[in-house]
Amino acid sequence: MSRPHVVLTLHSHLPWVLHHGRWPHGSDWLCEAAVDTYLPLTEALLGLAVESVAAPVTLSVTPILANQLTHPDFVTELEAFFAQRIAAAAEPSEDTALELLRDFWRQRYVRLRRLFHELDSDLIGAWRRLADEGRIELMSSAATHAFLPLLAWDESIRFQLALGAREHRRLFGRDPTGCWVPECAYRARGPWAPHPLAPASAMRAGIEEHLAATGFRYFFVDAHQIAAGRSLSASEAWDPEGRSAGAGGHDPVRSPYRTWQAGATRAARRVTAFVRDPRSSMQVWNRHLGYPGDGAYLEFHKIRTPGGLKLWRVTSADTDLGEKLPYDRNVGRARAHVHARHFARLLEEIAGEHEEGPVDVITIPFDTELFGHWWFEGPDFLRDLYRALAEQSIPLPATASTHLAAVPPRHRLQIAEGSWGEAGDFRMWLNPRTLWTWERLWEIERRFWTVARRHVDDSRAEPLLSQAAREMLLAQSSDWQFIISTGAAGDYAEERFLGHAGSAETLVGFLEQPPETWDAAADALAASRGKNDCFPEVMTALRVALAGPPTP
Repeated sequence: MSRPHVVLTLHSHLPWVLHHGRWPHGSDWLCEAAVDTYLPLTEALLGLAVESVAAPVTLSVTPILANQLTHPDFVTELEAFFAQRIAAAAEPSEDTALELLRDFWRQRYVRLRRLFHELDSDLIGAWRRLADEGRIELMSSAATHAFLPLLAWDESIRFQLALGAREHRRLFGRDPTGCWVPECAYRARGPWAPHPLAPASAMRAGIEEHLAATGFRYFFVDAHQIAAGRSLSASEAWDPEGRSAGAGGHDPVRSPYRTWQAGATRAARRVTAFVRDPRSSMQVWNRHLGYPGDGAYLEFHKIRTPGGLKLWRVTSADTDLGEKLPYDRNVGRARAHVHARHFARLLEEIAGEHEEGPVDVITIPFDTELFGHWWFEGPDFLRDLYRALAEQSIPLPATASTHLAAVPPRHRLQIAEGSWGEAGDFRMWLNPRTLWTWERLWEIERRFWTVARRHVDDSRAEPLLSQAAREMLLAQSSDWQFIISTGAAGDYAEERFLGHAGSAETLVGFLEQPPETWDAAADALAASRGKNDCFPEVMTALRVALAGPPTP
């Protein structure tokens, strides 16, 4: 390969919020993401296609998000959201800032609503068509974005991944090649005892082994996980516990500008790890050091109520919210253009010769919601970035699969345990504030998999078992622990976790009783189904999870 690749990856995820209220953390959360990010991103990709500018985004869409975006109630909620925002933008006001921006917001909402209708009110269908045309690559993830290394049962990990793959196939019409492992959270094969209160296991399979068994070919890790890893010879032998049995003495090869075959076991060697490039990523995602902190950009944290409109600019990092200056759309748009050009030159510089040798790939993954929701001008930036890259000789934009087809990984590496969260470890999800959630989840896992093995082939049990599975999966979402740990909306996260955990326990409790008592579960079952009607493929994936070996 003569030209190094840049693989821009966007990870799209929201927990299940449909049927759990509107504002601030119910369906409005989903609608904001659609209006601020998903529709503007789609608009940008369609526009670049018209310009014949390649924009091969590798787009991760979690199954739980995809289930919401295809739900009929989402369409109803989004139409109501558009109506509310358009009405808010039309209200006369003595606020000078509002008057200057009122037409901008009204026109924007009308345009995006028209786009939604032109897409047949189907974002998932639009992304599927872009993938079918070869313009983007779609990835899956764990079903509900569970923090996989902390799940106590291998059956739970297999379930999350198998359901993620099956839902992707159902909604996008093809098997996923890549998996966004939630939070880039990884642990290798070995003993499992994340906390003294956890049900310890003498030996657990590594995350990459589960990925390989599900059929995934690649995933993503953060740079520190590979910097702390150990390079392995392709001919090095491994014992069953994953310890090196070779002579060793290999020089470390830990560049973020390579792809790596992950893990020690023979089966897992089919799985490749893409490594986030810290230099380029920092330039974008960091609000204070990166582009989004520029004073010309729209201020995220200051919102006009009622109505929800944003009318002010960042001004400076030190400016109090009350002193923020009015936003100028033309100036903000111009800054996005300048920053996109600067970023393209930075990537060109990185793609040049390094002290480690030629660069194969620059991997830059971000949360999709950064572009548009958190950083309003983000979609403008992405559009101009791909235009600028089209004018440069290096690097060449590519999807993850395109890169792997051109440059197969040449090294194997034992990746260090970690995540892309704070401090690079698991502390944002397992800490004194969240331990109680894990104690409860571990016990739910034990009880659920016990009854699942007993009743998986009993058609009478299927309504209870399938809904208990949904509630357990929803309780496993990594969002709840993350929100609790940040302290923002912690009460909401606790309430949601307790609701799903309680429903799972109730339904499992019925399955622990004789079948003749199951009729008494009708009310609890109906209440759960009314709020959490996701994952039609849940029973098929459940059988796949049970087909594997039980947790040691």
